Amino acid sequence: MREISRIVPGPKALKALTHPDRLKMLGILRMEGPQTATTLAERLGLNSGATSYHLRQLAEHGFIEADEGRGNRRDRWWKARHEATMIEPSEAEPGEALDASMAMMQSVISHHAAAMQRAHDGFNDLPQEWKKAQTFSDYTIAMSAEAAKRLMDDIHALLIKHKTEAPAPGEKLAEGWRPFTVHLHGFPYQPFGMGVDQ
Repeated sequence: MREISRIVPGPKALKALTHPDRLKMLGILRMEGPQTATTLAERLGLNSGATSYHLRQLAEHGFIEADEGRGNRRDRWWKARHEATMIEPSEAEPGEALDASMAMMQSVISHHAAAMQRAHDGFNDLPQEWKKAQTFSDYTIAMSAEAAKRLMDDIHALLIKHKTEAPAPGEKLAEGWRPFTVHLHGFPYQPFGMGVDQ
């Protein structure tokens, strides 16, 4: 098993990461390995100047770093410094820290929705075995807050176990293997057209 490298960013770093293009860039660097600003700009439909600026912001806040083993001064490569970003809005102090955590969570929700839409759009192009592996499911279960926390902890532990046993992002994969995304969302049910039930 391998260790999953993580970053726990402060409020300023979280604010820098809430930009949707930066979140996409960090995701690509984490999942696919080092890239240049030019490559990222082409993939995301941005100009290379804006892309370079976003990359410098990500580097300034410790999310990525220059890959000194590749490229040159004109063709700079960037790589992710960690596999995961850990944020816990429930632990954030009211004020700047909580505001930054909530802004980051909003960015993550949008990012996840876009990723699920891409998966849906590409479903017909998947081999049959990957079609069978894909699911968009939801379960609503009546339980206490303590039971809900235990459930989330159990699911997190299972996912981390599988992640630590898998090849690191960017490593060459065996034939038939590909990155498989699991989005985990757990929250108290919010009824349509009604206030939040305390």
